[in-house]
Amino acid sequence: MEGANLSAALTRLKSAHDKVVGLKQTMKAVQRGQAEIVFLAEDAEPHVLRDLQKLCEELAVPIEWVASMHELGTAAGIQVSSAAAALLRV
Repeated sequence: MEGANLSAALTRLKSAHDKVVGLKQTMKAVQRGQAEIVFLAEDAEPHVLRDLQKLCEELAVPIEWVASMHELGTAAGIQVSSAAAALLRV
C-alpha cells in the first residue's frame, strides 16, 4: 500500500476496537478466518514472519507492509513495537 492509503489503513488500525496485535494473536486470527487485513513490519526478522505470511497468502488475506515494528506498534495503539497486527472482521 502506498502513501495516503497506508496512512488511512494505519489510522483505521489505531481506532479499531476489533483488532489483534502480536505475531501469535495475528496467526490465530488468520487461522480462524477472523482477519480482514494483516499488517506486517518490514524490519521484522524474515524467519519470524515467514509462516504468517505464507498462511495469509494461502488463505487470501491481504497483507499491508509497514516500514517498522515501532510504527506498527504505535499504529496499533501499544507502547511497544510489534511485528504483526490485524484488523478483524466484524
